Amino acid sequence: MSSRVFVIRAFILFVVITFSVRLFSIQILDENYKIAAENNIVQKIVQYPYRGLIYDSRDSLIVYNSPVFDLMVVPKEARVDDTVKFCQLLGIQVEDFEKKMEKALRYSSILASQFEEQISDALFAKLQDQLVNYPGFYVLPRTIRSYETDGLANLLGYVGEVSGSDLGKDTSGYYRPGDYIGIGGLEKSYEEVLRGRRGATYKVVNVQGIVQDDFRQGRFDTLPDPGLDVQLTINLEVQQYAEKLMKGKVGSVVAIEPSTGNILALVSAPSYDPVLLSGKELSRNFPNLIRDENKPLFNRPLQARYPPGSMFKTLQGVIAMHMGVVEKEEEITTDGSNIGDLAPPGVYDMEKAIQFSSNNYFYLVMKRMVQQGIEESAFLDSRIGYEKWREMVKVFGLGRKLGVDLPNEILGNVPTIEYYDRLYGVNRWKYSNLGSLSIGQGELLVSPLQMANLGAILANRGYFITPHVVDQINDWPNPNIEKEILPFDASLYETIIDGMEKVVKEGSGIRGYLDSLFLCGKTSTVQNPHGEDHSGFMGFAPKYDSRIAIAAYVENAGQGGRAAVSVASLIAEKYIFGQVSRPWLEDYVVKELYLNAPRPTIAEN
Repeated sequence: MSSRVFVIRAFILFVVITFSVRLFSIQILDENYKIAAENNIVQKIVQYPYRGLIYDSRDSLIVYNSPVFDLMVVPKEARVDDTVKFCQLLGIQVEDFEKKMEKALRYSSILASQFEEQISDALFAKLQDQLVNYPGFYVLPRTIRSYETDGLANLLGYVGEVSGSDLGKDTSGYYRPGDYIGIGGLEKSYEEVLRGRRGATYKVVNVQGIVQDDFRQGRFDTLPDPGLDVQLTINLEVQQYAEKLMKGKVGSVVAIEPSTGNILALVSAPSYDPVLLSGKELSRNFPNLIRDENKPLFNRPLQARYPPGSMFKTLQGVIAMHMGVVEKEEEITTDGSNIGDLAPPGVYDMEKAIQFSSNNYFYLVMKRMVQQGIEESAFLDSRIGYEKWREMVKVFGLGRKLGVDLPNEILGNVPTIEYYDRLYGVNRWKYSNLGSLSIGQGELLVSPLQMANLGAILANRGYFITPHVVDQINDWPNPNIEKEILPFDASLYETIIDGMEKVVKEGSGIRGYLDSLFLCGKTSTVQNPHGEDHSGFMGFAPKYDSRIAIAAYVENAGQGGRAAVSVASLIAEKYIFGQVSRPWLEDYVVKELYLNAPRPTIAEN
């Protein structure tokens, strides 16, 4: 019996000692429990950072932040004795109050969430004096994007509240419900640079939710880090002028500085005023923009796909001379029997074929590239020749992404061998099945950005810099820029460029001629099965030491020698000289006089 009593007493003593040690640890050594207890009277207030500012290439401010205020609620601490009076103060219905409180409770009973988003300055002023009567509610300062221009919307993108899908994709764990995130355009692609990092302050509150003091003298407070400022390559004056020319039209303009890859102007038409998707306006206007049949949210310079048309002949010429299937001065006689043509039958060398845009010349030249006679079977021969040709076309940036620092860039399309196998059957197609590719039609598809980059390649005589819209981030150069050198001798470009000079000086692009501009280019009448053809132009200026490469598309405007070359020439003049000396040409574009122009006597294709 005595031994059993001893065991029981020893066990009790062990339990007492264990609990005493644990209690000592909790109360004296470990502060976690003390902090947990303090959390019942500590309110965490998130401090949101200022989003980075955006400037143009000449330091003109484009995007900045304007202050707004969110009314926050912590449901567990919230007490509203007179709901009707509170609703009258906010200008809401009692039903809205109940829905907002239910939503806040579903999120968390102990964490703060938005009760009323982006309240007005006048309401904020009234609330400041009244909130002491409504424990659990407090005002949180935020910012929304504001703009110094009503353009550039498709390039800039917009900022909105983070969605559930965004939260699901966030592997960093940074975002919380109620945070803002860049959506589309520059705001999306440079989100991590522009957003900054949240801070937080901790306040001690009493049972009524009234702030009494800083928690632990602010030892746990963190300041928000503002986002980094971004300087664009965009020349705002040229951008706004290009937008003026494209107003009321459907199409796009891309202008690039060849030596740097800087995008000088990026116009998508029609577009929208960026303020329509800023702050509370986003939820009100976004559905209308989505439903708009003209698709103003569609970023045409990067996402639209067109057949390149006759602009494609410039790279065709370089590839053909590189492959040795034709010499630059070799004369080829065309009789107009191979493919439709506005250029007259006759004798053409490479320069003349570019100038007059001879479809039949380039049909015969591409036939030499594809059907080289190295295999007994014409089908196998075409298969081998086409693949060689296709890989060289892709070197020019077609059928692939160029790596521009904006989201949603498309590949375009340079058809694969597998595509023709599916269409015609394996070894059942040859050059006659794909001859329309020779003149930039058929299944070929390009974006306006790819065509502007082609202009930069020609201007540089064989290289390009990754096209980009951000030049510097907080005075640090954009690191995502590379130089790509094409595997063709620089001398091959000169014949093509001489022909492009004559296109503008005395050919289909003559409407864009200005003797001091030295514009070289190629017009395209882009076939459109759904209506009037699209007007296209690609070129650069001046001929030597080029400062601008440009591509312009005006949908349903007919011949390339009308709207597109006029738009491109005016923008090039504006950029190089700072002003425009041809008001008659400006009127021709702005008033869309080209729609009623008589049929040309020269080939405007």
